[in-house]
Amino acid sequence: VMANRYALRMDLPQSWAIVDVFTGQPAVIRQKVMVGMSPREAEDMVVQMNVGDIRRRERAERKG
Repeated sequence: VMANRYALRMDLPQSWAIVDVFTGQPAVIRQKVMVGMSPREAEDMVVQMNVGDIRRRERAERKG
């Protein structure tokens, strides 16, 4: 089982960031830093990002 690369972190009350757990830095997607997000937006996005990352790593392992 692969570990999730992205996690949620509360920046301010009701303001969330998505962080890369490998670097500790806020994630950047399409040149947008994933900070200042609503709880719902952040939860939806972190799931999508982790699914995409797991798929990408599985493909890389198969090629490896």
